[in-house]
Amino acid sequence: MALDRQPLLETERLSLRPLAEDDREVLYAVASDPAVWEQHPIHDRWRREVFDAFFDDGLASGGSLAVLRKSDGAVIGHTRYDKFDADDGGAVEIGWTFLAPSCWGRGLNPEMKRAMLAHAFTQVATVEFRVGDTNYRSRNALEAIGAERTERYELSRYQGRRVVHLVYRITREGFEDGPLA
Repeated sequence: MALDRQPLLETERLSLRPLAEDDREVLYAVASDPAVWEQHPIHDRWRREVFDAFFDDGLASGGSLAVLRKSDGAVIGHTRYDKFDADDGGAVEIGWTFLAPSCWGRGLNPEMKRAMLAHAFTQVATVEFRVGDTNYRSRNALEAIGAERTERYELSRYQGRRVVHLVYRITREGFEDGPLA
């Protein structure tokens, strides 16, 4: 059975819903802050043409979600389910997550990830995350929710530079026994 990669998810303070073309401008208003991307391998995603390529890819992926603050309905970020594999108990990737800097340090990322992981673990045994090796903010956030770094990594190039993505994972059992339980 395939995982619904565009569910409607609710937490105490957040709503996650499928990304729509109508979200482009409001999400760009969040993504246009260079601080969001300062540690990310694609450090210039705040530029319009780079963001538009990211947004278009997200729409085409069939797994992108807009993140809304429930108190006022404002779009405050984005996240995505990707790379679903039904073999060996099933796995899915969660990534492409960013939140407005005004939301940092308020516990919203773990709240969002708890809901996303709980949804994923109804169908899969493992969730993977890929994060740039120098993106310490995201690496620390993953470790804080119980993700463990694997020995795997992926190499790519961006603007002529080598980009290293480390692969982290959380198993269903690790989630049930971890900090988000």
